Amino acid sequence: MQVIPVIDLKDGVVVHARQGKRDRYRPIHTDLCPSADISEVIGAYLNLFDFQIFYLADLNALEQQGDHRDLVHRVAERFPKPTFWLDSGLLTRPPQDNQPPNIKTVLGSESLRDDNVSLLETYAQDFILSLDSVGTKRLGAESLFTTPRYWPNDIIIMTLERVGSGSGPDLETLAAFCRKHPGKNFIAAGGIRNLEDLQALKKIGIRQALVASALHSGAIGRAEFAAL
Repeated sequence: MQVIPVIDLKDGVVVHARQGKRDRYRPIHTDLCPSADISEVIGAYLNLFDFQIFYLADLNALEQQGDHRDLVHRVAERFPKPTFWLDSGLLTRPPQDNQPPNIKTVLGSESLRDDNVSLLETYAQDFILSLDSVGTKRLGAESLFTTPRYWPNDIIIMTLERVGSGSGPDLETLAAFCRKHPGKNFIAAGGIRNLEDLQALKKIGIRQALVASALHSGAIGRAEFAAL
């Protein structure tokens, strides 16, 4: 089981995501990292464990209110060893040729519509897909949830109502995806509380999980990584 720390960026700082209610997100201040500066947060994560991947959500870009591209590029250059999965929606500015090589694109269903989902074909499978939902409501392009031909190998199942909620992962939904599409790598996101949740995910075939709150609270720490 690989834990992937989550960093949510809003207005230049790292914020605490809760249940997808982005207007309520506030800068983080936790025992793990009292600072909301992105470099400080990454440093705190790396002091906890040698993470190989970080997930970055550019909330301004997702809301079409500017973006953090320059900041993310500086951070990726400062920390060249990890890979940064960047979710910033459909690009509002053309990609830069000098983008650091350790940035990989995440494209979420919330940023797509059924009439433009074919744009995914231009990425030639070189991206990570995020299937986003709140409760039973699927966000964005409905066809993405039922059309595997658009899917790359790595697919995040993002249950936004569970993010920061401490309610546990959506094991039923994740297990259903694993059973129906055994050739894909599904990644859990939302509600993961502790080592027991990670072990439960592993049992149903999940090998990667996005985690934030449990790392900041200490519920998943050095002892838990040793147990994994």
